[in-house]
Amino acid sequence: MKVKRYVAATSKEALRQVKEELGIDAVILSNRKTKDGVEIMALADSEMSSLVETSPEIPGTYRHEKNKALSAAESYSKHRNLIDEPVAVQKALPDAMTVSLAQNIIAEIQAMRSTLESQLAGVAWGNFTQRRPEKVKILRTMLDAGFSPLLSRRLVDKLTADYDYEQSLKQAMSALAYNLHTAASDEMIERGGVYALIGPTGVGKTTTTAKLAARCVIRHGTDKVALLTTDSYRIGGHEQLRIYGQLLGVPVRNIKDTEDLQLTLSELRNKHMVLIDTVGMSQRDHMVAEQIAMLCNCGADVKRLLILSAASNGKTLDEVISAYQTNGIYGCIITKVDETASLGVVLDAIIRRKLMLHYVANGQKVPEDIHAANARYLLHRIFKSSPADSAFTLQDAEFALIMATKNSIDPVGVAERSLVGFNDD
Repeated sequence: MKVKRYVAATSKEALRQVKEELGIDAVILSNRKTKDGVEIMALADSEMSSLVETSPEIPGTYRHEKNKALSAAESYSKHRNLIDEPVAVQKALPDAMTVSLAQNIIAEIQAMRSTLESQLAGVAWGNFTQRRPEKVKILRTMLDAGFSPLLSRRLVDKLTADYDYEQSLKQAMSALAYNLHTAASDEMIERGGVYALIGPTGVGKTTTTAKLAARCVIRHGTDKVALLTTDSYRIGGHEQLRIYGQLLGVPVRNIKDTEDLQLTLSELRNKHMVLIDTVGMSQRDHMVAEQIAMLCNCGADVKRLLILSAASNGKTLDEVISAYQTNGIYGCIITKVDETASLGVVLDAIIRRKLMLHYVANGQKVPEDIHAANARYLLHRIFKSSPADSAFTLQDAEFALIMATKNSIDPVGVAERSLVGFNDD
């Protein structure tokens, strides 16, 4: 299919070029004004006819719609000629009528363009399912596992064409594992430093802080660990961490402001690890910026760990990461793994936003229910069994309809969507 572009000083001239080269039955895809003049995108009638013959999904009434758009373009051309004439001629058409006519013509062309794009997307999806049935099956598998349509499409596009389903799934898992960046086992515990656990309310920051502190105590002893909390908002919010501190034999201090944090960290500079439990707040709260500013301006290298709940949906996770990623994030920890139906949603967000995953937590026990992240194990857990049917499982007809509609939409920037490192291991 060859879409041709015509540019002329006026729409009448551009339309004349279309008729001369493609004929009176040419399909006008778009008509817009550019800095070089008027641009028309057109498609030959034979090209559209071949699409109709190869796919029953496009209605036979496309010729009527096409002629309707062509007539609209001709009317628009005539109207533009009036506008291009001297002032004396322009007065023959009242300003209000001119504006109304132009708006109606533009709206009609845009509606026709939208209809044609939808039909062409349906054709493209139908051809794709016939040529690449194994890729369609992989796409459904990924969507059922909780991965976003965006990431799923990007990955499926890069799969080897002549692989069967099992080979394609193996290649897809290998690519996902390569793009899911995980830290070495207990890298944080060995390296030490000052870490602040940040995130929205209810994701398990305090319990995760206690788990990390317990792992460090086991490795380095109680005198090498300190706990800080900025949670003075919740009633008794600091008491939970204080109880954990007493059980571990680790001191816990309350932090009021930036100056207090700076002074406390200066006193604790000989500690191997200092963990800061921050107050939870909505990702839409303006105080998130104040919290990040306090951690950045305390005179110490405070590494921020974002706590993500595996039970959150994809849009919420994207909002959380965007809100807390100001000035960078050292890494992330997944919590509530035991409460989610699928890890695909949270892993999808981490892959797209290129975060470093350090740990996953799957319960309330301290310190048993936290584990170093292993990309291949997590992905194997997602794909090891097919999901049960639910109210959210798409039927065949629904799946085809949605993918035909959404196949060309790509709302995320290139920096968030690239996939690299395909191999067969």
